[in-house]
Amino acid sequence: MPWRLCYAQRMSEYIPILCALHDSYELACLRNLVDLVIWQDGDGHILRKKLRYLTIDIRSGEEFLLAADENGTQLRIRLDMIQSTPPGC
Repeated sequence: MPWRLCYAQRMSEYIPILCALHDSYELACLRNLVDLVIWQDGDGHILRKKLRYLTIDIRSGEEFLLAADENGTQLRIRLDMIQSTPPGC
């Protein structure tokens, strides 16, 4: 199943996140945790969804959370667009 991109193609330049925050996302993925994720899409809309943390992906210098919702829909969310903190932070 292809990943659904959760940002516009013309989104702002990627801003690296703090290493400690990145580590928390990775730990949530390793534990396969489910939590409410709040993020902003490329059109400025704030989205909220309960997601299962799957893995972190890095492409072209940008980092993404790969996650799945309760229906199994797979999402790719750029880390610097996430406004909520990962579980356990």
